[in-house]
This record gives sequence, C-alpha cells and structure tokens, in this order.
Amino acid sequence: MQPKLLKYILDIESVIEEIESIKKKTQNDFNLFSEDIIFQRAVERDLEITGEASRKMIDINPEIQITVSKNIIGLRNIISHAYDSV
Repeated sequence: MQPKLLKYILDIESVIEEIESIKKKTQNDFNLFSEDIIFQRAVERDLEITGEASRKMIDINPEIQITVSKNIIGLRNIISHAYDSV
C-alpha cells in the first residue's frame, strides 16, 4: 500500500474515533451535542477531514471504491464552502 493512502486511512480512522468519543461524552444525545459549540465545530472539522481524505485517496487510486464517496466529498464541500447554510 502506498504511504499516502495509509496516511489517509489512518486520518479517517482517527476522525471516527474522535466522533465516537464526542458521542460518548454527549451520551449520544443530540440536545446535549447541540448545546456545545466546541463539539459541533470538532465534528464539522472531522467531516471535512473525512471528505478531503476520501477525495485524495480516490485521486491517488481511482480504483478505490468508497461507499457513497460523492456524498462524503459533497458534505465536505458544503461545510468548507457554504458554511453559512449548515
């Protein structure tokens, strides 16, 4: 496996662990989550990272199949470029 691909996979894994941690800290309660701007910003950033890493993985190897990659990358673009609509 190419080192860059492995880095992106590890980035996504790290983001998933962070989101799971936030879910645990908010007891998986959306109301608790929505009251904490720091958690919200962290998850937004994590979703950006996931989208960017997915895009770069596909750029490196177009044969990589990521389920709903267009949605993942599209969400990243919305968060990054149309933040005022989120």
